[in-house]
Amino acid sequence: MEKRDLYDEKRNITGETIFKGDKIPEGKYIVVVLVFIQNSEGKFLIQKRSPKKNGKYATTGGHPKSGESSIQGIITEVQEEIGLELNPNDLQLYFSGKSEKERVFWDDYYIKMDINDINKLKLQKEEVDSVEWLSKNEIMDFMAQDKFFKNHYEEFENLVEWLDEK
Repeated sequence: MEKRDLYDEKRNITGETIFKGDKIPEGKYIVVVLVFIQNSEGKFLIQKRSPKKNGKYATTGGHPKSGESSIQGIITEVQEEIGLELNPNDLQLYFSGKSEKERVFWDDYYIKMDINDINKLKLQKEEVDSVEWLSKNEIMDFMAQDKFFKNHYEEFENLVEWLDEK
């Protein structure tokens, strides 16, 4: 069973942990990490989540395991969920935020990379049904049709704003 580190309201690690699925104690927080992978054609690698994980489209993400940093956590999640190795030096943290309601700190990463054949990626079937390259407009259309995971779409909007400013 996976353990997650707990943080205080200022994102200081407390030394306490909880198991995956446990309720986050009052006044404590966990970290959530996401990554948007964009290819040279401007499309994003999006996964269709397994029915067990709501079956919607989303980007790759999750929670760092106890002892992992945010960047180590996203590298682990991408490796586990879609079998892709990321170079930490190529990842850019484009957004960090905090949700009082969900009691999480968000770290959103971006990486520009081409993948020769996404059909050869090793998908974690408990989490991911399939992956595909989608344009910004296709992602927006999926959200309008309630086919895109809302939390990830909100982070996608942050990415679009960040990319527009670059």
